[in-house]
Amino acid sequence: MPLATTEEMLKKAQADGYAVGAFNVENMEMAQAVIQAAVEMRAPVMIQTTPSTVKYAGLDLYYANVAALAKKAPVPVALHLDHGSSFELAMQAIRAGYTSIMIDGSHRVFEENIALTRRVVEAAAPNGLPVEAELGKVGGKEDDLDGGSGGYTVPEEAAEFVRRTGVSSLAVAIGTAHGVYKGTPKLDVERLKEIRKLVEIPLVLHGASGLSDESVQECIREGICKVNFATELRIAYSGGVKAVLAENPDVFDPKVYGKAGRERVKELVKNRIAVCGCCGKAE
Repeated sequence: MPLATTEEMLKKAQADGYAVGAFNVENMEMAQAVIQAAVEMRAPVMIQTTPSTVKYAGLDLYYANVAALAKKAPVPVALHLDHGSSFELAMQAIRAGYTSIMIDGSHRVFEENIALTRRVVEAAAPNGLPVEAELGKVGGKEDDLDGGSGGYTVPEEAAEFVRRTGVSSLAVAIGTAHGVYKGTPKLDVERLKEIRKLVEIPLVLHGASGLSDESVQECIREGICKVNFATELRIAYSGGVKAVLAENPDVFDPKVYGKAGRERVKELVKNRIAVCGCCGKAE
């Protein structure tokens, strides 16, 4: 089917108490793996690319890959710009055909974040595209994004931010981090509960790679409707490739080790879809 937008996808998740898995991909094989997993699990799914990934191959190429795969898939697939770093990049993604946009102004002061986010929301509205934003800083490092030690979302600021920007969903900082965790993360679930009381739109959890299944599911019970997975997909893909080359260093056909990487990503995504509770939720 054609690429879907995420607004109704996330509203349904919010109403039914589950989350949609959002998976960052770096190449064709990873995109294939995510969609194959979603089809097998009959789940709606979001495929994401970061500014660094886009810089590597271009918006048009990722759009073409995902749109072609989604066309043959009997489940809703959305293509999302993750951590959009500028108004200009957000507009380029819209022109390329992306069906969901994130603008990340979390590194800016509150008023500047509002102004940038509102500008993107207004520009995306004529195309009917939903916009995700971030308030508070999710820590850690992923690609060119460095959240440092992070900074928690203030519930009252979240309510004001949503009211003044008109965003469709909001990524909140409750103790997660991008990249690989150095220790066991301590999530501020009470903060999430307070945000949920004041904010009606779907909430998003970034930095889920490395969290326990129980932690992710607790966050979903308290209002998270979209969960991002990135680092662990890269690790899975690379692990598959390395295993093939370690066993047979003379392999020169990229399809051989690409297939192994793809299979590992697919199995991981199926697991994460199950954790998010969106199995069988595709319409």
